[in-house]
Amino acid sequence: MSAPLYAGIDAGGTEFKCVLGEGPERVLVQDRIAVAEPEATLAACAAFFRRAMAEQGAASALGIASFGPLDLRPDSPGFGRIASTPKPLWSGTDLVGYFREQLGLPIRLDTDVNGALLAEQRWGAAAGLHSAVYVTVGTGIGAGAMIDGRLLHGAMHPEAGHMRLAKYENDPFSGVCPYHGACLEGLASGPALAQRWQQNPKALPEHHPAWALEAHYLAAMCVNLALLYSPQRIILGGGVMQRVHLFPLIRRAYLAQINGYLGDQSDTVADFIVPAALGDMAGALGAIALAQSL
Repeated sequence: MSAPLYAGIDAGGTEFKCVLGEGPERVLVQDRIAVAEPEATLAACAAFFRRAMAEQGAASALGIASFGPLDLRPDSPGFGRIASTPKPLWSGTDLVGYFREQLGLPIRLDTDVNGALLAEQRWGAAAGLHSAVYVTVGTGIGAGAMIDGRLLHGAMHPEAGHMRLAKYENDPFSGVCPYHGACLEGLASGPALAQRWQQNPKALPEHHPAWALEAHYLAAMCVNLALLYSPQRIILGGGVMQRVHLFPLIRRAYLAQINGYLGDQSDTVADFIVPAALGDMAGALGAIALAQSL
């Protein structure tokens, strides 16, 4: 008997990555669908899965790892929907209801970062750990937390990307967050880098002053996450973190800012703040992992 198949959607702000498979060793088919208005985007995803399942076999369940904020409380009238988001037209979009009607599959929805963390815990950089935090640094900044092997939820879900930070001395930048200006996302996301330095961050050379400042803010984030959640590991992914020279800068800044409060971490910091192991497949594999957890 063949192993069951699972459908997954990594619902990002610029594209939805749809996959059908079993896990990292067996992704049978995948596609990237550019985000347009909700009805067209969701319809394209549903059409993909109908074709994929006709060719490869039916999925047992669908997992959705989505940008947020999301209503994840089953007792809420808005359960399964995207809540108030600055993304035009997407506030109130019913992800769970739409795909349940279109595909008739059991569905588990969670944030993109919680999905990525679940994948990293199952197959990647958090394997064997019972507590970890996954942070994506890209178009936005988001974090998922796992405590004692369980993904953290509350009234909603963690929104660590909007934590407030003390600004670097003499930093004049007002930030880009439409809600908070100079929160973490407003200061250190990809769009913040682009606006602050007036060029595509991918074009900034390694020794540009942008990176020391970026490392300062991401290190401050890591200090806050370490003190709030006491994780065994902090995993950093997303487009900005593809600039791997950032990791030693962040680790040095973290050690300076934590100032020994959690003991001498100088010999362990490289194992505490680490890159994502699953790369840009973390969200899609996280969606599969969500489906497998039903």
